[in-house]
Amino acid sequence: MTPQEILDQYGPRESMEYDVVIVGGGPGGMATAIRLKQLAAAAGKELSVVVLEKGSEPGAHTLSGAVMDPIAINELFPDWQERGAPLNQPVTDDQILFLGADGGTATTPAWLVPDCFHNHGNYVVALGTVVKWLGEQAEALGVEVFPGFAAAEVLYDDKGAVRGVATGNMGIGKDGQPGDNFQLGMELLGKYTVFAEGARGHLGKQVIAKFRLDEGRDAQTFAIGVKELWEVPADKARPGLVVHTAGWPMVDDTFGGGFLYHLEGNKVTLGFVIGLDYQNPWMSPFEEMQRWKTHPAIRQHLEGGKRLSYGARAINNGGLQSLPKTVFPGGALIGCDAGYLNASRIKGSHAAIKTGMLCAEAAFEAVMAGRSHDELSAYPKAFEASWLYKELERTKNFKLWFKHGKLVGNLMTGIEQWLLPKLGIQAPPWTLHSTRRDHQSLLPAAACAPIEYPKPDGKLTFDRLSSVFVSNTNHEENQPAHLTLKDASVPVALNLAKYAGPESRYCPAGVYEFVKNDDGSDRLQINAQNCVHCKTCDIKDPSQNIVWVTPEGGGGPNYAGM
Repeated sequence: MTPQEILDQYGPRESMEYDVVIVGGGPGGMATAIRLKQLAAAAGKELSVVVLEKGSEPGAHTLSGAVMDPIAINELFPDWQERGAPLNQPVTDDQILFLGADGGTATTPAWLVPDCFHNHGNYVVALGTVVKWLGEQAEALGVEVFPGFAAAEVLYDDKGAVRGVATGNMGIGKDGQPGDNFQLGMELLGKYTVFAEGARGHLGKQVIAKFRLDEGRDAQTFAIGVKELWEVPADKARPGLVVHTAGWPMVDDTFGGGFLYHLEGNKVTLGFVIGLDYQNPWMSPFEEMQRWKTHPAIRQHLEGGKRLSYGARAINNGGLQSLPKTVFPGGALIGCDAGYLNASRIKGSHAAIKTGMLCAEAAFEAVMAGRSHDELSAYPKAFEASWLYKELERTKNFKLWFKHGKLVGNLMTGIEQWLLPKLGIQAPPWTLHSTRRDHQSLLPAAACAPIEYPKPDGKLTFDRLSSVFVSNTNHEENQPAHLTLKDASVPVALNLAKYAGPESRYCPAGVYEFVKNDDGSDRLQINAQNCVHCKTCDIKDPSQNIVWVTPEGGGGPNYAGM
């Protein structure tokens, strides 16, 4: 049965009405909800707010480095330390390393390090733990938080304005038929709906297309971050040390680099980020991260330790030029759903919190004025007057310079992020542009050299399936696949024939594999239960034939301490 047939037979759906509906319980969504309730309390008004989170609990799907700039949380909760926010480990030292293929390492002198790589005053955090704490603060203020409920559909009124969202149906079998435990989704209706789903949000992508929010803007570009959490011997622990690397294993002009941060409690969080505009279809971001760990400069931090967890997530890195219009009739985009991440700093949580607060202030003013389902124009105006706009203006060209090669990228990063500020010029007087989307960048496999990756040793380096296991990923098996194909013939006829099946390599969770049929022909097998919701396939598929849709709420990874 189609979703419409199910609704016709079992509907209508029950509905609940709120002043503001928030889709996504990450740092941005929680900050929006908290700020709304703070403003209502200060004004002595009642305001109903709900947060829908598809993970099993707030923070379960949150994945980030992370070194957190406290500038936004200082504004949201000036007393966050007294409240027990889990920002426990201040940054104690910064290192910028250039790794050589021969195992050598060059350290950038402190006086040459651009401001964007200075982390004094920031905190090494497990962002999922911070988000869980923000959820507790939100609930204490009266926000209704619904974990395990995936917003699956945007609802519109008869004028075309967003009027809310519907959660996905539960208990639908693989055959599309309602099962014994079937439960129809519910409508959550709001005067305003805020989308805070993170990078490449499923519904955010739809509203951007419907309202043409990216018209006249640069193409958004993304990277994939592959991350692990380790516990190391006490004599290896250096709490507060922040390491960033460039160079090996990126041997061509692919944009990429590593990070390694020492948390408290003998924990080390580390990962590798690769721009999804890479050209060689033989590249595997997962395996690049694994071999990066074998470099002596990285290995030394991990020897004698144990891997605890694993995850992967797409991140925005298009900059200001790629930012879509963030408001539309009945709603707004915040955080990485819009693309506010600062790629030069590899930081987005402070931007998500800040844009959530700015959106909340605009929504509160509108609701108090008796408005609904119109555009919150005060939100983008407030952003343009904020410290966040100035920060992103300064780094607007960072990723774009690297599209011209590593030499140009490194040189111009030095000029824009190091030299110009010393000359009193805070933002580059020039602006770069790009209209090419990441999925358009792959070259034919025949034009590229295959990459031979070393086999994992199970101690320092690992395979995909053992990695997915420690991500605690789980989906109800008897449900329709949430990774769908517009045309089932395309993976073999185009992707395998021309690009050697890149989906089997760009996916960091072993979801896609090409297998043989009984007659010897090829077919694409989709192991949807492995999916860690990184959204890479939705971005990188060269034919844009793969469409990621929401699975049942509560499914996916359950990141712990990530």
